[in-house]
Amino acid sequence: MVDAETHLIVAHEVTNQGHDRDLLTKMAKQAKAALQREDMHILADKGYFSALEILACHNASITATVPRSDTSGARSKGHYVKADFAYDHSADIYRCPAGQALTHRTTTEQQGLQMRRYWTNACKTCALKKHCTTGYERRVSRWEHEHLVEASNARRRSPAAPMSVRRSTVEHPFGTIKSWTGPCHFLTRRLGGVGTEMALNVLAYNIKRLVALVGIKGLMAAIPG
Repeated sequence: MVDAETHLIVAHEVTNQGHDRDLLTKMAKQAKAALQREDMHILADKGYFSALEILACHNASITATVPRSDTSGARSKGHYVKADFAYDHSADIYRCPAGQALTHRTTTEQQGLQMRRYWTNACKTCALKKHCTTGYERRVSRWEHEHLVEASNARRRSPAAPMSVRRSTVEHPFGTIKSWTGPCHFLTRRLGGVGTEMALNVLAYNIKRLVALVGIKGLMAAIPG
């Protein structure tokens, strides 16, 4: 986790987990504690996307902007995806590409999430059906906290271009440390050893960054005796 203002690494952790989807809140809380912030806005790439993690961040007074992964492949086949269905908050309906209203019919639990299911009976006679579904009707699911994901997407597409800020913030220290470590990356083995080695690299990076920010004298003055 890198501070966007100073570009200092404020939190890091080595893991042997194969994905980042359930690490967002954990790392965000570490960064929030390190920065001593009451609230915080974090930017992460789509590898960190998880609806439950965005909710957990929200509950911890952390605003998370994370791109949603699109793994369906439906659009490449010429089919409509969920993003093509516009949600009307006031009427609690989805409007499909053909202009039909999909109304709430039932609520189910899916992978621990409460999902509201919407559909319409007009699909069977719709001229666009072949681009939409092979079933009797196209069903759209909506998580009970979907507004948090929608807000994240809205921030991502804002003129402020937050994902450009993310790239210019976190990629530099990541790339710099990789260039220091060379093609082998780590000389030690096992999680404890690699974690220690990474911590030393982070410390070295932050010291060099502080020297660039405040100079040697400023750094020495800031270090408590």
